[in-house]
Amino acid sequence: MGSPQGSTLSTNMAAGFVDGSSTRQGVSYVDSLPVYAKELIAGGTAGAFAKTAVAPLERTKILLQTRTEGFQSLGVCQSLKRLLKQEGIRGFYKGNGASVLRIVPYAALHFMTYEQYRVWIVNNYSALGSGPVIDLLSGSLAGGTAVLCTYPLDLARTKLAYQVVDTRGSFKGGITSICTQPAYGGIKDVLTSVYKDGGIRALYRGIGPTLTGILPYAGLKFYVYEELKRHVPEEHQKSIVMRLSCGALAGLFGQTLTYPLDVVRRQMQVENLRPSIEGDAKYRNTWEGLTSIARSQGWKQLFAGLSINYIKVVPSVAIGFAAYDMMKVWLRIPPRQKPQSVTNS
Repeated sequence: MGSPQGSTLSTNMAAGFVDGSSTRQGVSYVDSLPVYAKELIAGGTAGAFAKTAVAPLERTKILLQTRTEGFQSLGVCQSLKRLLKQEGIRGFYKGNGASVLRIVPYAALHFMTYEQYRVWIVNNYSALGSGPVIDLLSGSLAGGTAVLCTYPLDLARTKLAYQVVDTRGSFKGGITSICTQPAYGGIKDVLTSVYKDGGIRALYRGIGPTLTGILPYAGLKFYVYEELKRHVPEEHQKSIVMRLSCGALAGLFGQTLTYPLDVVRRQMQVENLRPSIEGDAKYRNTWEGLTSIARSQGWKQLFAGLSINYIKVVPSVAIGFAAYDMMKVWLRIPPRQKPQSVTNS
């Protein structure tokens, strides 16, 4: 009695797989998602892939920016070698958990709010048109929104990356105690410790230079990207290589102009961990940070780690755009406002 029912059930299941009904259910589920949800998923996934791929370079850049003991006078390659000797492969990814935890919501919010801000500006301020100026404004607003929502995680990432502990003991010509700053056990430990010491304000220490830097950077990135695409021949408009190239150039341009603000932000984030040899100076604001660093550490310190940032930005942007494009295709995200308005005209 159970056997005929079982065979009938098996037959129905097999028929479902053959005619693709299960696949169609998955497709219909994806199609049922609102556009903003698809943009959140696509942006978050792209950010996670890109950030993990360049984690070793990101860790080294932070060590150079914050002038960590033992790394002040080293170049990129020497810093990577020293880090490998002292902490091993895992050292390259210290703080990457916090970085990915931050970048997933950050990238998701950045892409999604950019698209939404762009549509809102085009619909409510038609006099501005739909050209690159809209990308500048919506990109800046999106960058500020994403930073405000995820900044404490960036603070935790920086504090974890700043710590260098020799987990392999002394080595030839090496250092037995690389730093004296307190060790944090992880993201939760950083956030709870910082909150206990200074409350919400401590969790947002350095937010001033961050916003000052991200607003023009995020806006310029989208502005330059869209402006470069305008000069690409029609037959190459959908090329992934073209998009990655334009995105990398836009990232490099924006980073160069706003990089000193990033250095100030990093130093403000770790100032309570810094040794007393630098006078325990605390920056009250972004401008004081810029002038103090230039005066006491030299103007070149405002661009410390910029070379590695160039090396990091290109693959990061490339991977980010490629992953975002793949996710947009899989999630079937419709074209944003700009392509639609161009087509209609």
